[in-house]
Amino acid sequence: MRGRPLLHTSYAQDMALLDTPAKRLWAALLVALAFALPVVLADRSLEVLSGAYALAIGAIGLNIVTGYAGQVSLGHAFFVAVGAYTAAALSAPPGGRTLGFGLTEIWIWLPAAGLAAAAAGVLVAPLATRLRGLYLAVVTLGLVFLGEHVFKEWKALTGGPGVGREAAVPRLLGYPLDQDGPLGTKEQVLYVLMLALLVGFAVAARNLARSRVGRAFAAIRDRDIAAAVIGVPLTRYKVLAFGVSSFYAGCAGGLLFTVSGYVEPGSFSLLLSVQFIAMVLIGGVATVSGSIAGALFISLLQPLTRTLPALVPLVSADTTRTPNVFQVETVLYGLLIVLFLVFEPRGLVGLWIRVRGYWKSWPFSY
Repeated sequence: MRGRPLLHTSYAQDMALLDTPAKRLWAALLVALAFALPVVLADRSLEVLSGAYALAIGAIGLNIVTGYAGQVSLGHAFFVAVGAYTAAALSAPPGGRTLGFGLTEIWIWLPAAGLAAAAAGVLVAPLATRLRGLYLAVVTLGLVFLGEHVFKEWKALTGGPGVGREAAVPRLLGYPLDQDGPLGTKEQVLYVLMLALLVGFAVAARNLARSRVGRAFAAIRDRDIAAAVIGVPLTRYKVLAFGVSSFYAGCAGGLLFTVSGYVEPGSFSLLLSVQFIAMVLIGGVATVSGSIAGALFISLLQPLTRTLPALVPLVSADTTRTPNVFQVETVLYGLLIVLFLVFEPRGLVGLWIRVRGYWKSWPFSY
């Protein structure tokens, strides 16, 4: 209704992707600003943001299975690894030191990375129909340690610990996206690619949450017994939640290491799973925008923590010494998770809702 944008007179208005003119305007401005950043930011900053966007895709995937469907998963790093090595193997030239098939087109290896991870997720998903809560979390945590062992020993695929292999090579219709060219520097091209893919994955996830499938996920999350009573097939939707989440994780893994051009088995440790959990909890559970905000927060926090050895002599950059910067990062992630769960369970999105609510009601208190 004109003059009352918050008054919804139909179900379609209430379920709209952006249900007010203000939301549509601000979303368009934010996307336009994000695409304009390569003009003003240095290549190093664009590289950090590119990695953050790839991580955000993985965080959205974890939010689908944990935030929307209520299935606790601590094994997200395993599915990211499956996607990363699938993409790297498909795009690498054949006959090299590691496994390769020479399929460098991104429209081939990116969906394949997601599908390989989704297949792994579907294989694990039947456990979700029998386990829940802490028991499911422990089982998915075991995937991380199992994956670490397999990837360290499977040297034909991964190159082995401490050696690694080249990451997926991004090409689009024969044009190399990982080199300087007429479209800009390598960092600028990869930034635009990651941003465009993030927008696509985010819109798809938001539409999934608004659909019948998303409502089934929410019913299972709130009370799975009640969902089964009203006719929601628990097994089907739990398997679907793990499959979609793993697909996002696999695509994120395929994209994440194209920025650095190198992937190593030690990258997929428990710390990576903790990082994804921190992104979801700090950003906001069951929100796509919260996943993106949490990924940006964690990714922009890392460059600050890596400067600690220069500022605090007690903290070492050498991983063989204690305390080192990676141990400090792990403690910091845990501390941030606890603080947000205690003081702002809705995360950064909750803080934004509070600020927005204050300015909506100002100068009144209610």
